[in-house]
Amino acid sequence: MLIEPPVEYIQPVFRPPSEGRSLILQVTNGCSWNNCTFCEMYTAPQKKFAPKPKDKVIEEIKRCGEELVKTRRIFLGDGDAMALSLSRIKEILEAIREYLPTVTRVSAYCLPRNLKNKTLDELKLLRELGLSLIYIGAESGDDTVLKKINKGETFESTKNAILKAKEAGIKSSVMIINGMGGKEFSKQHAINSAKLVNETQPDYLATLVLFFSEGKEKVEAGFGGEFTPLNTAELCEEIRTFIEHTDLDKSIFRSDHVSNHLVLKGVLGKDKQAMLEEIDDAIEHFKAHPDIQHMSANF
Repeated sequence: MLIEPPVEYIQPVFRPPSEGRSLILQVTNGCSWNNCTFCEMYTAPQKKFAPKPKDKVIEEIKRCGEELVKTRRIFLGDGDAMALSLSRIKEILEAIREYLPTVTRVSAYCLPRNLKNKTLDELKLLRELGLSLIYIGAESGDDTVLKKINKGETFESTKNAILKAKEAGIKSSVMIINGMGGKEFSKQHAINSAKLVNETQPDYLATLVLFFSEGKEKVEAGFGGEFTPLNTAELCEEIRTFIEHTDLDKSIFRSDHVSNHLVLKGVLGKDKQAMLEEIDDAIEHFKAHPDIQHMSANF
């Protein structure tokens, strides 16, 4: 006999790699911005942004409480649960606390603009109710690159959002996209992205590599035709520039997305020098063996 799952999903569903063991509650569908030229996550017709009806979300949380044993972590999907109103998020977190008392961490993707719309006291309230981690796709710290990819954010708007979350006691995981500026803007993309994380000191920091599963025409159009993708060695040189310019105290760093050619795991800045040496070795290796596409290192 088939058993109805406790949560109904509108596919496809995306979540950060670190949420692989989390219960995903799809409290919205799609992304509230969904205009970035590089993003292919929410382009399917069924992924038009809309909040899931509140009563349905609460009912799913109740069913999860009845059917699942000792759920520890919950990820609020889809692309930007923080686009919801304070009252809606508050009710969801209160329901999780009531019906899933074993949960110790609630996290969500977050666009910087949607933290701007919530006061510091409101964010502190959400933290008290269990929201402990947000994933912010900064993509770049360079305003030129951000404009060309139609991110709808700036260095300052992203910086302010991360610092606001930090002040509220909410941890942040910041994503930078390796290769996002192409060859033409690679250096300034790397340096200004390092500046962004230096000024915000995120708890977690990650990179993935720009890839085009559905073609690169939209990205090229945003750059006015001035976009040349980086090869594997150049991607490593860019991430070396990025890490070289970081001045971080204890940000946990991961470069382990499926797109990454060089897998790095460590803490910045404790492992900074070791990472730079590993990247130098990888650059030489990729230049000598351009057919090799993947290496890994763990510190």
